[in-house]
Amino acid sequence: MQLLTMQVTWNGPDDPDNPKNWPAKKKWEAVLIVSCFTFISPVMSSMVAPALQIMKSDFHIQDEVESQLMLSIFILAYAFGPLFLGPLSEIYGRVIVLQLANLFFLVFNIACGVSKTSAQMIVFRFLAGLGGSAPLAIGGGVLSDCFLPEERGKSIAVYSLAPLLGPAIGPIAGGFIAERTTWRWVFYATSIADGVIQVLGLFFLRETYAPKILKSRARKIREETGDDSFQTESERQNQTLPEVLRTALVRPFRLLTTQPIVQALAIYMAYVFGILYLMSSTFPALWTNPEYYNESPGIGGLNYISLGIGYCLGSQICARLNDLIYRRLKTRNNGTGRPEFRTPLLCIAAILNPVGLFIYGWTAQTHRHWIVPNIGALLLAMGNIVAMQCTQTYIVDAYTRFAASAMAAGSFLRSIAGFGFPLFAPYMYQSLHYGWGNSLLAFISIAIGIPAPIFLWKYGAAMRRMSTYAAG
Repeated sequence: MQLLTMQVTWNGPDDPDNPKNWPAKKKWEAVLIVSCFTFISPVMSSMVAPALQIMKSDFHIQDEVESQLMLSIFILAYAFGPLFLGPLSEIYGRVIVLQLANLFFLVFNIACGVSKTSAQMIVFRFLAGLGGSAPLAIGGGVLSDCFLPEERGKSIAVYSLAPLLGPAIGPIAGGFIAERTTWRWVFYATSIADGVIQVLGLFFLRETYAPKILKSRARKIREETGDDSFQTESERQNQTLPEVLRTALVRPFRLLTTQPIVQALAIYMAYVFGILYLMSSTFPALWTNPEYYNESPGIGGLNYISLGIGYCLGSQICARLNDLIYRRLKTRNNGTGRPEFRTPLLCIAAILNPVGLFIYGWTAQTHRHWIVPNIGALLLAMGNIVAMQCTQTYIVDAYTRFAASAMAAGSFLRSIAGFGFPLFAPYMYQSLHYGWGNSLLAFISIAIGIPAPIFLWKYGAAMRRMSTYAAG
């Protein structure tokens, strides 16, 4: 005989425990803390770039691919970590998974600093990347938990700025650290900063995942009343822990293999992200090469400022326009919002990315003044972050409840590209040089970037209607 249960849910639309009803200050505390976690890991992903030649000498590495592997293996871990960390956050909550994963990252980042061989460095970098991938998997879910669709643009702007600004700031600091001390302090310095962020998270980050909050509420009611009939929706399903884990861990793969929207956006983000890490990996070679600009590692690292400026400009422009366009299109659509209202700004990215690549490639090839290739890099960075913000906001809007799993599915191909692109970059530039090498990337950007917003605007709603996971 099945016992009757009392479902524990929110106490009306204005329940103060619902993260969507939190005061703005509390919401933004969550966004900023998660953004700090999301910032420090990508900083470490690229901070070793200026020190690669020194590490190559210390570890007696002869192969260029092995040298690049020490940089990009970290990003390979980004492909696999979110596939289980995102779903785990939908079982145990955002905070515990984020904190434990960051502690894992901290331990193995310190281990990188004491590595004695290239093999140790590659293994420890991969393990550190697994822990460091948690914010990329969970951050989108936190924003989905806290903000309504018409409010998400600004929060996505802050959150998505962190993983893109990190690879720009990291090499600047890494170049001066490697030049003035030793490459090992690249890892020690980031570990100290990450330890501070870990402590801040312990004090200021609160649980945002609604099922987890409701489960804690139900447990408290059962303890106070002694009545076991008070249960949440998930508890009423009476699934065992292995069943819940199996369902949640399979979900990102299912989304990636069955959802055309996730597949399309994953391919688009993969190419955009791959170009970012290709440029990050080749910047030191361009600026420090005696045949081109012949700058010291520290001064050469300063050129990453152009990427940082581009990310900031693109983020601020997109933050203001994204929500504005969404609200206006929602008003025209009789007050009904759609994820497709995030796509118009993708047209800007479709122009900025190839233009930036053309300018960067041909001005570097012809040895123009250092400011001109940096202008190309700045435009590419602007297009990069606009594309990332629009696609991430689209995914969060389209898969609200399963936002973490959908973001994890999307980040899989993106991270594979971020891992693979730097590996072929040296050979591409040796064969095609900077001019035609970047022109090839620009032509592919045109082929992928221009159809993307048209495709989503025209067919996005129809594809979402066929999905069992999409919101609504």
